Amino acid sequence: MPTATAYVAEGPNQPLGLHPISRRDLRADDVAVRISHCGVCHTDLHSLASTDPETFPLTPGHEFVGEVIDVGPSVTGFGPGDPVAVGNIVDSCQQCPMCHAGQENFCRDFPTLTYGGVDRRDGSVTQGAFSTEYIVRDQFVYHRPANLDPAGVAPLMCAGITVWEPLRRWEAGPGSKVGVVGLGGLGHLAVKLAAALGAEVTVFTTSPAKEADARALGAHDVVITTDETAMADQANTLDLVIDTVSAPHSPAPYLPTVALDGTLCSLGFLGQIEVETTDLLIGRKSLSSAGSGGHRRTQELLDFCGRHHITADVETLPSADVATALDRLSNNDVRYRFVLDMADIH
Repeated sequence: MPTATAYVAEGPNQPLGLHPISRRDLRADDVAVRISHCGVCHTDLHSLASTDPETFPLTPGHEFVGEVIDVGPSVTGFGPGDPVAVGNIVDSCQQCPMCHAGQENFCRDFPTLTYGGVDRRDGSVTQGAFSTEYIVRDQFVYHRPANLDPAGVAPLMCAGITVWEPLRRWEAGPGSKVGVVGLGGLGHLAVKLAAALGAEVTVFTTSPAKEADARALGAHDVVITTDETAMADQANTLDLVIDTVSAPHSPAPYLPTVALDGTLCSLGFLGQIEVETTDLLIGRKSLSSAGSGGHRRTQELLDFCGRHHITADVETLPSADVATALDRLSNNDVRYRFVLDMADIH
């Protein structure tokens, strides 16, 4: 069984240290990837703070890029040297209606996650991409546009696809108006992608200091949410509002901005929320959510970004500085995504 060098946490809130980890032998439909860059996500923070001892030992990392170093004998779509990207899903049942619809992210048998998942064939626990190499089923490997900065592509595989799915589902484009709540890892990509699709974009933020950034990213308008007059001026104007705020909060202040038959899609916060049904009733408004993306939409996103030269705005650090990245991320001190350069452990 091959080994890789990886950052491993032995227990809850334990520091990550470099250790050898086992990777499975290459199966017929597998692709082996040498990892060059891996994004750092809030999910990594939550996983490392888990109080469940069965979570550990743990190697985080679920949005990464690199190049193919080997393929199984049944693989025809990839070959050694190909630039590729992998996200937070590395397998699914491929049999349920969701998988047949190209929405493997909603697999009824639950998709296998890049780390902390259970391998569908041998029952082992998956370990993530804060590592030198990864082995993944070819169905969940994506062709990466070679014209894009690889560090900036890595967050597209989590934050990017998470906002791309609702933008495409609700047909954001010329003539449509999209609101984006929050300007963090998800939000800044929602702005870039919606603007590139041709939509008119409005950013909602609590911070006046973010107005210049929002406009530079492609926003046509910026609304400070504490300004009641400015919020009232947005009433019934937006076809789609994407709420990317990860902290617990109510979507109620944003529902009035949704236009007739429009949708508010909550992406950032996973938990219980409360809304008044009359806020939905008046205007036939919808409240929805989404998470990650299926194979078709993920490759579509990468191809679109390649054509439009879109990447995430990242701070790239050597992998040895992973503790710094995690600490700063926990304090929301990043614009807008940390990415680890794995060259220092190859």
